[in-house]
Amino acid sequence: MYQAPYFKTDGSAGPEVTLPDSLFNGVIHEGALHQAVTTYLANQRQGSASKRNRSAVRGGSRKPWRQKGTGRARQGTIRAVQWRGGGRAFPPRPRSWTQKIPKRVRVLARTSAFNSRAEAGRVAVIEGFDFEVPRTRELTKLLGKLDQPGKILFLTHGVNRELYLSGRNLPEVRVLPFGTESPYDVVWSGTLVIEEAALEALGDTPGREERARRRPLRRETADVSATDAEEA
Repeated sequence: MYQAPYFKTDGSAGPEVTLPDSLFNGVIHEGALHQAVTTYLANQRQGSASKRNRSAVRGGSRKPWRQKGTGRARQGTIRAVQWRGGGRAFPPRPRSWTQKIPKRVRVLARTSAFNSRAEAGRVAVIEGFDFEVPRTRELTKLLGKLDQPGKILFLTHGVNRELYLSGRNLPEVRVLPFGTESPYDVVWSGTLVIEEAALEALGDTPGREERARRRPLRRETADVSATDAEEA
């Protein structure tokens, strides 16, 4: 079990809290984390770079001078790659850099990212955020009270528009709803500051055993419906 410092809404420190085992289970798989980060960075590439080769450049159909007798090197067109205004050799073409990884690898990478920060003591829990209007000055004061090292990633319970607008001008602060962050976002940050309600919501998600108990009920319902249809 990992312990994390706890802060109240005003930034004052409270007693340490225990992070939930459903997410902070101590597993750190560096291979899955590396693959997820590499995939994320590859998917950020637009792949829209494009240049014209010599066949796509207009003009140059006439030989600039005769083949022999001028003392100059032979040239077949002024649109060759060595001429100014000519086409480009092996130009880039629009392409997709999209990569995909299995869902289990994504889940393992996300858990590994959170555990890597918890193992280094870079996870903090905050009671909530009291921002009635967007104000960067108030967020800066809160950061001074938290006194956490490195870049800060705030993970909120749902969308917090006021906090997001307050922190978008700060280059070392990111604000994301909890559950939408990628392993790259977690690795990018020096410290994670998670809202308490977001961690409490982890217990509302049905686990594997509960989902397994629900499946026979659905199958039985389907069997009963099929039996009724046959009797009708």
